[in-house]
Amino acid sequence: MKKSTPYILIAVLIGALLFLFVSNNKKSQRKLDERVTLKRQDKIPYGTYVAFENLPHLFPKASIYTSRQVPGYWDSLSYFDTRQAYIVVTKSFDADEDEMDKLISFAQKGNDVFISAQYISATADRMLKCASSSYDLSIFGIEDLNNNMKTSLATPPYEKTMAYSYPGKSFNSYFTTIDSFATNVLGYDGTGRLLFIHLRTGKGNFFIHLEPLAFSNYFLLHKNNIDYYEKALSVIDPATKKIVWDEYYIRKPQSDRQQEKKGWFKVLINMENEDGKKPFRAAFWLAIALLLLYVLMEMRRRQRYIPLIKKPKNESLDFVKTIGRLYYDKGDHRNLCKKMSAYFLEHVRNKYKLATGNLDEEFIKNLRYKSGAEEGEISQIISFINHIDTASAISQNQLTGFYKQLETFYQNT
Repeated sequence: MKKSTPYILIAVLIGALLFLFVSNNKKSQRKLDERVTLKRQDKIPYGTYVAFENLPHLFPKASIYTSRQVPGYWDSLSYFDTRQAYIVVTKSFDADEDEMDKLISFAQKGNDVFISAQYISATADRMLKCASSSYDLSIFGIEDLNNNMKTSLATPPYEKTMAYSYPGKSFNSYFTTIDSFATNVLGYDGTGRLLFIHLRTGKGNFFIHLEPLAFSNYFLLHKNNIDYYEKALSVIDPATKKIVWDEYYIRKPQSDRQQEKKGWFKVLINMENEDGKKPFRAAFWLAIALLLLYVLMEMRRRQRYIPLIKKPKNESLDFVKTIGRLYYDKGDHRNLCKKMSAYFLEHVRNKYKLATGNLDEEFIKNLRYKSGAEEGEISQIISFINHIDTASAISQNQLTGFYKQLETFYQNT
């Protein structure tokens, strides 16, 4: 019974995961996905896939790009070119003064900036000389959405006034005041309030639209509402060469108040990469699954203890040290000098390939040439080696001096 317990637990876990997966799929099939993302890759009702994919049809001569960079740091747009367009569709256009300065400077060179957002920051309102009732209530966890959104385009500049509507959500934002001398009205909401305006700056244009859901998939695919999309974007120069669809403000970090409300863990779980996926969430649940699997497998068996193996000792070196210490302690300095001289001659034979049968002047010269040692140093060593054979005894001072001469030779050669 104990052996089968882990397998039973694994089977129960897999069954629970399959049940959750199937139940979630059934729920998603029954219920409309009402998330408002306004992301170009989202095909859900309140994504902007249709609007983005139709840009090449409206501007066949323009190159279409996407950007998530701060305004002014684009890869595709240039401050020195004209006939470029910058399009933003987002819930919150929370631009600061530096970002607005860059956008205005970009437009003044002869380019178009088209912004459709529910919320326009106070800085943007001030610099564009307008005011709006677009409050971003999502900061407080409130979705300010109504149903049955209606909108219309103004005459002029459009040929005739037409109303457009759909049964979906609406942000219900509008302009409360505008600078009538510098602003042209382009559209209204269902109650006649200002919704869409145009401002001229330098050689370019600013277009501000306060109902981004009018560019959602749901709205554009409802009846003939694609006509609204085509006419609204027709204000952009048809000879535009480059168009950037910007998603920086969709992904711009939220206010500290909202971050605190969500909590750091929820922010990490919902963090998305460039493809709109959530890799941290997948990695987190994978880590939990692996940890659970490890615990279940650990219940079945434990790994055998691996003993610590000590590093082998060099016993030969210890033996040599012991023998040398023995000769030294016995006071047999002559015998110890003989062994040191024998090691020296063996070293010369192996390293310098010299015969050591005759330790004469010619040997000293050959060893000097090959080793590079001083001739006087070699002569002292050879002279002492010859003296060992005839000496009856070697003193401790002679042993020490001979040892130092050999060490100097080994180090210098």
